[in-house]
Amino acid sequence: MTFKTLKYGVVAATASLMAAPAVMAQDAEGAATGELPIAVQLYTLRDFGTLDERLAAVEAAGVTAVETVGMQETTAEDLKSQLDAHNIAAISTHAQLDDLRADLQGVVDFNKAIGNDTITVPYLAEDARPTDEAGWVALGEELKTISDELQAQDMRLAYHNHDFEMVDIGGRTALEVMMEAAGEDVMAQIDLAWVARGGLDPAEYLGRFEDRVFAVHAKDNAPEGENEDQRGFAALGEGVLDWAAILPAAEEAGVEWYIIEHDQPLAADEVVATGATFLTENLPDGATRD
Repeated sequence: MTFKTLKYGVVAATASLMAAPAVMAQDAEGAATGELPIAVQLYTLRDFGTLDERLAAVEAAGVTAVETVGMQETTAEDLKSQLDAHNIAAISTHAQLDDLRADLQGVVDFNKAIGNDTITVPYLAEDARPTDEAGWVALGEELKTISDELQAQDMRLAYHNHDFEMVDIGGRTALEVMMEAAGEDVMAQIDLAWVARGGLDPAEYLGRFEDRVFAVHAKDNAPEGENEDQRGFAALGEGVLDWAAILPAAEEAGVEWYIIEHDQPLAADEVVATGATFLTENLPDGATRD
């Protein structure tokens, strides 16, 4: 039995029992994602009310999984209680590399307490980004060390890209160089909009990480010059990304989760609902929780 099958067999069975009444009760305001592998990155909702209100917005969209941000400024006990109250499972967290360096065990303990076993490095500050191939290799090797420690505790490590990892290094992107050095146990979380902003085709790029893509951040770029008050991002399906090519490519690459995200939404709850509806209507037939 593979790690993926073991994990999502448990999550799907638990989530289906917990979420079935809520999902069946969805009306026109909810997308009723059911057992589709759709989640929401809570960073999208960071300015939307309280934690309870954010989770309520996810639930209203028919989504039963989230990716958390650090410790969500609360205790593990409180977060788990609120997740359970809204029939939502935590399937990943964004944990800063400095936090993993400083207190890896603390991050592990918190996430085990909320039922999550995937830790994702979300971002490198500009002064922390490697500037050459050797630096990206060294970072990959450090991630391998962290991954080995997580694997020993039945957890795993992933890495989320922006556009700066798309820089060319000898015919490969910096992300590819780093991931090769990190080893196959470190998973990729491909942010599709940032790949496009880095000048690459997201559908083609996904194929470079076949069987290593834990998740995609499903987000869209607005046409050039539009949505400047939203950092140029758009609600899912309302921008310029070629989803007819991207979604089959993601399925082919073995993507486990499609995580809705928007970096600066004007109406975060509407962005979540729009994303859930778009994915529900457009995910390939084979996209189900294993």
